[in-house]
Amino acid sequence: MKIIVDAFGGDNAPLEIIKGAILAKEKFDIDICLTGKENVIKKVAKENNIDINGIEISDAPDVIPVDRTPNDIMKEYNNSSMAIGLKMVAEGNGDGFVSAGNSGALCVGGTLIVKRLKGVKRPGFAPILPTLNGKSFMILDAGANIDARPEILRQFAILGSVYMENVMHISSPRVALANVGTESHKGGDLQKDTYALLEKSPLNFIGNVESRDISEGACDVYVCDGFTGNLVLKTYEGVAKSISNVISNIFKKSIKGKLGGLFVYNDLMKFKQTMNADVYGGAPILGIKKPVFKAHGSSNANTIYNAIRVMIDYINANVPEKIEKSFNEIKEQSNG
Repeated sequence: MKIIVDAFGGDNAPLEIIKGAILAKEKFDIDICLTGKENVIKKVAKENNIDINGIEISDAPDVIPVDRTPNDIMKEYNNSSMAIGLKMVAEGNGDGFVSAGNSGALCVGGTLIVKRLKGVKRPGFAPILPTLNGKSFMILDAGANIDARPEILRQFAILGSVYMENVMHISSPRVALANVGTESHKGGDLQKDTYALLEKSPLNFIGNVESRDISEGACDVYVCDGFTGNLVLKTYEGVAKSISNVISNIFKKSIKGKLGGLFVYNDLMKFKQTMNADVYGGAPILGIKKPVFKAHGSSNANTIYNAIRVMIDYINANVPEKIEKSFNEIKEQSNG
């Protein structure tokens, strides 16, 4: 198995990307190809005493800045580390692609270079997040499609349900619609019309769920437009980190706190790990023909390692093939 990794995507590239890729190669005995400026990759590895023997490098002269529009990947940055990686996986020169770079560009590139699965109108970002009860749920879409129609949200519900069942091994995943209330009449036209479609679908649709309840494991797939999903995602991650920092600081402020912290240290570490979104590394882009994974923009070596770990499970489970088959079966039942 060969995983292609964008060495120049993300805030901490290329050092942390290289380190994470090396960790994954050693742990899982896989082949790794780094895309990016070959001379810089070798220089950084040498300066940090990192052995990259056995790591393939595909030279790419350009990097897509985070402030560029998504369509620039097809225009000015056709030879970027991201575009080269997407082309490689599309042409069968790798089994999956991981990038922590420009989210919009990755989605556009995945759609136009790797191509959509048959029947899928719009791919979506699908991050998996932890809950307080130790389980996980998916947000779909988390930023790829700022605007969406009811039919697109139903598609996201199908894609998410198939993924959670086949990869996360959740039988009959509970699908919920993001809304400002639980009643069926709540929300705008998008939410009301989507509710009606999901209610008629063969999915395990449990109705509307408010964002305050998702941390308690209220659903397995949380369906929404990309604007809403991205806000929920970043708020969720931000609050989890803030709570962790506040609790940590309480026990560091005084000798009394430090002594008390000794007795609850293990419990605090368990809580911190429970709400750590980095254990999944990022999000798959669901709905395209080959496995493409968007790692967190702030990824460190451990995050990249986890992204590759999840990517391996994604590949071994033949997710795109299962999604295409199940997606069209469920869609036919939904339309029937």
